[in-house]
Amino acid sequence: MSITMSLRLLAVHAHPDDESSKGAATYAHYLNLGCKVMIVSCTGGERGDILNEIVRANPEAERDLAGLRRAEMRRAQEIIGFEHRWLGFQDSGLPEAGEALPELSFAAIRKETAAAPLIKIVREFKPHVMLTYNEIGGYPHPDHIRCHEISRIAWEESGKADSYPEAGKPWEVKKLYYDEIFNADRIAAIKAHIEANDPDSEQVKELTNIFEILRERKSAATAKIRVADYFDLRDEALRAHASQVSPNDRFFFIENELQRAAWPFEDYRLAESRVPTSDSEDDLFAGIEGNA
Repeated sequence: MSITMSLRLLAVHAHPDDESSKGAATYAHYLNLGCKVMIVSCTGGERGDILNEIVRANPEAERDLAGLRRAEMRRAQEIIGFEHRWLGFQDSGLPEAGEALPELSFAAIRKETAAAPLIKIVREFKPHVMLTYNEIGGYPHPDHIRCHEISRIAWEESGKADSYPEAGKPWEVKKLYYDEIFNADRIAAIKAHIEANDPDSEQVKELTNIFEILRERKSAATAKIRVADYFDLRDEALRAHASQVSPNDRFFFIENELQRAAWPFEDYRLAESRVPTSDSEDDLFAGIEGNA
């Protein structure tokens, strides 16, 4: 792709660390091409669990998880190089079935109200493309679902002069994509590559287990972005979120040489477009012409 104008990409995520596990190689790819990339974190991740035993032993993690996660986000931002904005809402946690959402948490606030600061960011940053989660939030976490909902509202309302007038001058996003990066087809392709080249590898069993977790998540991608050159950078950014992932977590950190050989892409589904598109894309900005 040849960048002939200042193209802008906005990715909306629920928590700090989501941007690194879902799309960081794509952001690095487009930044390298000269695009502007902004990440929005809807919440601070204050109610998240500490998923790394090493970090759990750090008193700071218990004393100030919110502050720790902000520091981790700054490090990930430095690694990839994107712009970043906090939407400012409280993490909703992951309540048990039937348990009420915490009062004033992100998912407890009316979606129309929660969309207002995102619409303001859209109108200020003026993205051509927006990335967010699919209809079930990628997985059914209340903050991920609410992230999807307010992104849809921003897509529909940001370009209307009579909608959210206090949020600035209207700006119409050209394309809206849903993340499809964690899908069973990807794991199946990596597993098949190992079986063909090293059938006795212990990784076959390991990947079979991961495939079972993702079995129902067949790829619905319409855009496959070749970003293999940035897998190492993506992993470095994710490891910066040390409270949320162990450095050798086998779900997230499959050897990159295997991924480059079997599935050198990050995958997205085109949800809506205001420009002509095709059924299969290799560029999120395909169809967008001229300088807006």
